[in-house]
Amino acid sequence: MNARIVQELNQHVRHSALSGEVAAARRGFAERGFAKASFLVPASVKQAVADDVLSLIEESGVRRDLRFKETGDTPRRMRNVTRSEIATRSAVIPTVYESEALIGLLGEIVDEPVLVCPYEPEQYVITRLEHTGDTHGWHWDDYSFALVWVVQCPPPEHGGFVQCVAGTTWDKSNPAIHRALLDNPTWSFEVGSGDLYVMRTNTTLHRVYPITAGVRTIINMGYASKSDLESSLSHETMDALWAEQV
Repeated sequence: MNARIVQELNQHVRHSALSGEVAAARRGFAERGFAKASFLVPASVKQAVADDVLSLIEESGVRRDLRFKETGDTPRRMRNVTRSEIATRSAVIPTVYESEALIGLLGEIVDEPVLVCPYEPEQYVITRLEHTGDTHGWHWDDYSFALVWVVQCPPPEHGGFVQCVAGTTWDKSNPAIHRALLDNPTWSFEVGSGDLYVMRTNTTLHRVYPITAGVRTIINMGYASKSDLESSLSHETMDALWAEQV
């Protein structure tokens, strides 16, 4: 299975028709800190990842209902599966995460080198919103980039779409989220099952709009920039959100 996944990703990246889509995603990413990038992987790889995600969330998901002062007490109401659990139970997801072909394409979109996240708990995590009011509230991430695979999502009238505010700064001692919302445009993006999107998560304030019906299941793959590796980063919210016990 792993060898086949690697081969399919390598073949996909060599497809010349991707150049126009990569260029369009690069423009959107530069302007808004967000770009849809469902073209990044073939349908067979999406299905393999989705199968593992759905199995893992059913068997190993842990319910969370938390708020964090580092993001102005915004809520995280969801079910999730940690990186350690995923790495233990899935061969596909770690292989895809570390794919040189995929990482290379991501680098073309963000217009700089993309690196495996040095902080393992943020490399890949599964989340599910399943109850009315479930949300991944306004926040930033510690590292620069996220590739999000949407496995399930309700239609936008039931929430689950992405909102972001580009070009913002995370001060963990004074997050000032309302000021960021007032001073900058907020972009909203519809996403559906099978979509992938890329975000610059350390300088793009973002959230998932609370759901009112249906289920939203995703896997988030986090990556670092060179500047991340040169910075001293703390992980208060991540350590709490992905803790093994709640």
